[in-house]
Amino acid sequence: MTTKTALLDNAATTTATPRHSPMLLRQALGTTLRMFRADKSVTLRELAEAASVSPGYLSELERGRKEVSSELLASICHALEASVSEVLFEAASTMALPSVEDELANTAPAAAE
Repeated sequence: MTTKTALLDNAATTTATPRHSPMLLRQALGTTLRMFRADKSVTLRELAEAASVSPGYLSELERGRKEVSSELLASICHALEASVSEVLFEAASTMALPSVEDELANTAPAAAE
């Protein structure tokens, strides 16, 4: 009985290794929108007014807590004088970085041998 418990405990510890959870698109878009806003030196309230959205909702978008519709994304991008494709490309590139870093970290020891 103790052997089974030890095996179960061992299995639990080996499967419970923390993995980096992948960044969600809404988080990447939020980070990117905040970066674009900061680059333009626009306050959250100014951008919210220009994009016809409440400052609270825009804050939720920037923190990655809410999904942005394509219409609202277009409105925010227009207010930031940026194209939707530019914002999406930047967001996608931030999503790809952690997985590339993980892949490099996993292959680097093998390449060194």
